[in-house]
Amino acid sequence: MRGVTARRNRPPFERVGLGELRIDDERALRHVPLYAPLKQRLLDDGHRFRVARTSDWNRALLLNLGFWSPRDPADVLTGRRIPADVVAHVAWHHVAARALGEAASSADGLLFAESVASAFDLYLVGKLLDKAPRSTFLATQVPAMADVAESAGLGRRAFARLLGDIARDPDAAFAELRALLFHAGARLVRVKNTDAAARVLEGFAAHRFHALLHHYNLASWVLYCRAHASPIAPRVLPAIARVDRALGRAPIALEWLARQWL
Repeated sequence: MRGVTARRNRPPFERVGLGELRIDDERALRHVPLYAPLKQRLLDDGHRFRVARTSDWNRALLLNLGFWSPRDPADVLTGRRIPADVVAHVAWHHVAARALGEAASSADGLLFAESVASAFDLYLVGKLLDKAPRSTFLATQVPAMADVAESAGLGRRAFARLLGDIARDPDAAFAELRALLFHAGARLVRVKNTDAAARVLEGFAAHRFHALLHHYNLASWVLYCRAHASPIAPRVLPAIARVDRALGRAPIALEWLARQWL
C-alpha cells in the first residue's frame, strides 16, 4: 500500500529548462533571424517545461489547450524533446506575458499573445518554404493547413498560390494573420449567441487568410477565454488596443515586436 500511495503522491510532471531538452528540426530554422533571440530569452529567463510521465500526446494536448495559464506557463511535453517551432511559439507567449503585465491574463491579452505566436507559425512556413523545404515543420504543417483550407472551400490550386504568396512576403503574412486572429477572436468572445458568432465569421470571409482561421484552434481560444478570463470587458482593453494599433501601423510588425519585446 505504501508503494501505491507513493505513486499517487508523486508529482505528475518533472520540471525542466530548455537547456535540458533536445530541440528537433532546429537546423531548419537557422535562417530565421528571430529564432535565436527567442530561444535565448527562454534560456536567460529560466523558463521551465513540464515533462509528463506518460507518452500520451492527446493527454498533453488537453492539458495545454485546457489549462495553460500565463501565471504558470510551463507547457506539457511527453518527453525530453521539443520541436524548434514550438520553442519559438512558447517564447512568444513568454515575452508577451512579460510585456503585457496584468493585461496578459485578460481575454484580450490571451488572444493577443496567441495571435502573435500563431502568426509566427505562418511566418515560419513562408521562411522555410524557401530555405528549408524538407523541414519536419513543413511536412506536418502544410498538409494540415491544406486540409483546413479545403474544408473552408479553398481548392488545392488556390492553396498552392496562397503558399507562394506567403513565401514571397512572410512578414506581410505574419502581420495580416496576426490582425485577423486577434480581431476575430476578440469579437467572438464578446458575442452572446450562435447567430452573432456566425455573422462575425462571415465578416472576415473576404480576408485572404480566412480559410486558415480554424487551423489555429480558434474554437479552443474562445472556449478558454470564456472559461478562464471572465468577466470579459465590453471593449478591447486600452492596454491591448494600443499595442494592436502600434503593430497595425508598423511598416514591419515583427521588427516592432523585436524592438519592444526582445
